[in-house]
Amino acid sequence: QKVLNELPDQTACIKFFSHLINCQYKWMARILHDPKAPSMSWWEPVYKTEELENEWNKSLQPWISYLESKTEEEVTDYETFTGMDGGQWTARLKDIALQLNYHSIHHRAQMQTLIRAQGLEPDFVDYIGTVAKKLS
Repeated sequence: QKVLNELPDQTACIKFFSHLINCQYKWMARILHDPKAPSMSWWEPVYKTEELENEWNKSLQPWISYLESKTEEEVTDYETFTGMDGGQWTARLKDIALQLNYHSIHHRAQMQTLIRAQGLEPDFVDYIGTVAKKLS
């Protein structure tokens, strides 16, 4: 968030970050068959900069709890949801979770590009760089 606060133009990054939050909320609503899910926006609301961290955590926690409540076998079960076309769709829970993860990676890369284009260095996000340990 520090880099975000330093950006001369935060608009696009905030929009992408808000979109990722909204996607987590909407997908959870979809698999829980919340009647509001079809009308939930992928792009709105756009949160204020100071709200992003809290909203991210609020949108992520139900996913963590939901996935932790499932066995490994249940994670491969199919979930049904109402698609954007109003039809009934099905996908494995693990694939929905992967979709959210991959979608997040996609938009995170866009944000990194926007940050660099404004002359700032984005946060280090290389996964292996955070978990690998040098032996010699």
